[in-house]
Amino acid sequence: MKYAATTANGTKPGTAMNTVKAGKAKKKRGESLVERHAALLLAVTILLIWEGWVRYSGISPFVLPSPLNIIRRIFTDFPLLMSHLSVTLLEVLSGYGLAIMLGIPTALLIFYSRACERAIFPLLMGIQTIPKVALAPLLVLYLGYGWAPKITLAFLISFFPIVVATTVGLQSLDKGLVNLVRSMGASEAQTFFKIRLPAALPNIFGGLKVGMSLAVIGAIIGEYVAAERGLGWLQMMANSRFDTTLNFATVVTIAGMGITLFFILGQIEKRVVHQRELAK
Repeated sequence: MKYAATTANGTKPGTAMNTVKAGKAKKKRGESLVERHAALLLAVTILLIWEGWVRYSGISPFVLPSPLNIIRRIFTDFPLLMSHLSVTLLEVLSGYGLAIMLGIPTALLIFYSRACERAIFPLLMGIQTIPKVALAPLLVLYLGYGWAPKITLAFLISFFPIVVATTVGLQSLDKGLVNLVRSMGASEAQTFFKIRLPAALPNIFGGLKVGMSLAVIGAIIGEYVAAERGLGWLQMMANSRFDTTLNFATVVTIAGMGITLFFILGQIEKRVVHQRELAK
């Protein structure tokens, strides 16, 4: 006669194992749900604390408007904000695109030529250490009052991280792997496109993400100094009129633009870069 094996609580081992697996899967789903919406939960928590503090502390809206008032102002002045957003966005994308088109070839020159590395890197470091606010008046003096100073600032401030990240990514490849593919008859072009570039893409996109956020900062700095349109100019006008709510609405719009551009770049990265498991 055969008897079914049971656990201490009277359940069959298979049933107990399935229960444990189901519990772990449920816990994992819960953790992934929290991780997926962690940024939203943190933002909502901060906004609720902000709203409650402003409402019950009696602080003047001139000093610190509540989040609800800022949101209402964004909807009220939405056409105004979007018209200035389009100007700033064009400046950011123009300077950022120029930084990509010149930054990646510059990184290739530094990687393949020791003379270029010794000549270019000190110059890049010198330019990067100069505060861009100090360069803005000079750029207005030499380039005029139009689009050129803002685009140039966005380019200068985002150029350095793209060059450095691309160079580090190209240099991080194991030399033994390069020697292996060369011993198999691969040309330098094949080695670059099949081995070097795919291995360097995570670093390159890291530099692109940093450069994107810095390009937004550069364009806004340029609008602070010399502009007649743009979110930076609108913020300066709000300051001059002591309109704190519009000032905050402009800051939120700038932040939203930066987050959206960063998210789009992240989606492109997911499609292009081979995802590697993080070492945690």
